[in-house]
Amino acid sequence: MHALVHHFRRALSATTDHLAMATAAASTSSGSSSEKFNRLATEKSPYLLQHATNPVDWYPWGEEAFKAAVEQNKLIFLSVGYSTCHWCHVMERESFENPQVAQIMNKYFINIKVDREERPDVDKVYMTFVTSMSGSGGWPMSVWLTPDLHPVYGGTYFPPNNRYFGRPGFSTLLEALAKQWVSDEAKVRKSGTEIVSVLQKTAALNGPSEDDTPPGGEVAVKCVAQLARSYEPEYGGFSDSPKFPQPSNLNFLFAYYLLHPNVDDAKTGRDMALHTLAMMARGGIHDHVSQGFARYSTDKRWHVPHFEKMLYDQAQLVHSYLDAYLVTHEQQYADVVRDVLQYVMRDLSHESGGFYSAEDADSLPSADSSEKKEGAFCVWTHEEVHRLLEGMTVEQVSVADLFCHHYSVVVAGNVDPYKDPHDELKNQNVLIEHGSVEETAEEFSLTAAAVRDALSAARQKLHEHRFTRPRPHLDDKMLTAWNGMMLSAVSRAAVVLSEPRYAERAAAAVAFIMKYLFVASSGRLYRAAYRGDNSEVTLGPHPTEGFCDDYAWMIRALLTLYEGTLDQTHLVRAVELQQVQDELFWDNEDGGYFLTQANDPSILVRLKDDQDGAEPAVNSVSAGNLLRLGRLLDQQEMLKKCNTILRVYGERLSKIPIALPEMATVMLMHSEPTSQVILSGCPEGPHMKELLQVVHNAPHPNRILLVAPPDEDALLYRHNPNLLKYKSKTPVTEAAGAGDDDAAKAYVCCNFVCSLPMSKPDQLRDNLDKAFDTAAAAE
Repeated sequence: MHALVHHFRRALSATTDHLAMATAAASTSSGSSSEKFNRLATEKSPYLLQHATNPVDWYPWGEEAFKAAVEQNKLIFLSVGYSTCHWCHVMERESFENPQVAQIMNKYFINIKVDREERPDVDKVYMTFVTSMSGSGGWPMSVWLTPDLHPVYGGTYFPPNNRYFGRPGFSTLLEALAKQWVSDEAKVRKSGTEIVSVLQKTAALNGPSEDDTPPGGEVAVKCVAQLARSYEPEYGGFSDSPKFPQPSNLNFLFAYYLLHPNVDDAKTGRDMALHTLAMMARGGIHDHVSQGFARYSTDKRWHVPHFEKMLYDQAQLVHSYLDAYLVTHEQQYADVVRDVLQYVMRDLSHESGGFYSAEDADSLPSADSSEKKEGAFCVWTHEEVHRLLEGMTVEQVSVADLFCHHYSVVVAGNVDPYKDPHDELKNQNVLIEHGSVEETAEEFSLTAAAVRDALSAARQKLHEHRFTRPRPHLDDKMLTAWNGMMLSAVSRAAVVLSEPRYAERAAAAVAFIMKYLFVASSGRLYRAAYRGDNSEVTLGPHPTEGFCDDYAWMIRALLTLYEGTLDQTHLVRAVELQQVQDELFWDNEDGGYFLTQANDPSILVRLKDDQDGAEPAVNSVSAGNLLRLGRLLDQQEMLKKCNTILRVYGERLSKIPIALPEMATVMLMHSEPTSQVILSGCPEGPHMKELLQVVHNAPHPNRILLVAPPDEDALLYRHNPNLLKYKSKTPVTEAAGAGDDDAAKAYVCCNFVCSLPMSKPDQLRDNLDKAFDTAAAAE
């Protein structure tokens, strides 16, 4: 990284030196522009539509914009963001809605707007440039390009004027760059060419040598140690502030503990994960009234969040809380799973089965307000709570007093002014639980059950009132990757929690994806679908082909759906999508998956991600998919590809596994012996469902679940003929009862030795526990 920064700064030196001189002489132009719809009005991306009435002459990313830049010989101003991005809204209000600023932009630049969720390929290339140049990145991302799409200058949010010491205002910067382009175009072009050259050279990951082997168990030990060093013990999480949920860290810690339950650092990791999840659930990042989790907390206590809610956070946290429930058998964690899914199924679901992307942080405080405020939909004044709960009592105790005590609601508001720089939360309260229900019950001399019921009734009252407020903006884009994440989460929750409505929701989601986002003739995926004007589903004016993450997350979802239903159709679809992913994205020279296909000349560099961030890296998810598929189907080629990915990232895993906790989980399972559970019989039968429930409630991250159905022509037998020997020799019908020993049987196999067939759930449960205890005792 240091070398990359050095190369970029050297390539940029001519540009920035000239820019500094030009900025000092630049002044803001004046002008006017009447509001009208620009080119973005025909787009379907909610983010682009938000900018469709800007006086800026925006183009979407595409040939029309590129051609205009070449023909008019202008620099391109590229603005990248997403519809629920708070600072994107700020920069729009300050600059893009300003006619004087728009006049400068339209006069000197070809202006392009990109939704980063719709076009992650564009975002990734130029964010790599911005972070390498400045050491940090974020959104909105602002980048200036030559007509050849070569970056020459960039940053994130820019204020409208020179109000920050040492940082030019946006208008001043625009005029300075325009002047530099006119006065020294050749130097600017040369700088851009050099930057792209450096980017292409340094972005490549070297392929492994023939002698390289994937790192082993030492990676897991180091990952736990690095997480422990960054752990904040009072409130949990892996930083002081801001605090992000980081489910990949939690999932790794649970996997490591489940594989090594008697090892001290594994127990420590388990406790870190459980404490983090418990404190998050009590914090303001958790919406106690209308469910779900916000993007992150601005403080160390998980109290004051950035209020946007993202689908990918909800999906990943469902898995984390399911893991916590399976590890502890404590109902509080299962309750959070139900909480999150209630929010998603109510507020982020299209009637055709798709999942929407996000809800905004900003909204109007009231119907007659003219300016949105962050968190307005979610916060409460002390007076408002008392007014809404007036007259509600429990054993002569005011429910309003009880509620305010439990959720720390006070007259002056409970938000630290330092966490509210724009005074948007002044006198407001973000609900947070500082104590338990039992402690509140003791304070008011009530039973815990009475307090629990009273708080539930109060939350419902506030929820109903909240929905009379103006709603935040809904990003109703339905992304294949994020829909895959949520499909996997709701599928797993269905079987772990024995909730038929979750199974029904999963069935609707996969049907939606296969109908609208899957192309049967080619076996390929689209990136996104959108809600039309009358709630119909549309792909927009120019459908975008799926990226590598769309395939990776859909494969994972189909594997989870197969394990939850034993429907082989999902497994076969996963195999077919894996083959397409390999064809479109696999690097045949160095190994690993590119994020993008090779057929788009506007994408200057094909990159591979090397960090598990808010979303796990594509190669981390793909390595896990290949390991599962390879073991399920006894496919050595898939296992070889998984092995190659771990070797490609071997050095990074060995040095800083905390950067790739999702891949560290895959490495852990790759290096550990696996066990197989084989269920023989009719997948739809009631007896089989009982056995399946037992399997899913015996947590073991390195377990392979196989089904041997009664039909000899079953697709699974073609992929894994070894399963035929477990096929029932007695005809099995769907109506076979649970008391019929031939209805369904289970085999548990460890170290290539399989148990005798079992037909009773208790037998299977004892056998799985025994296998788990044997593995733990061997440490």
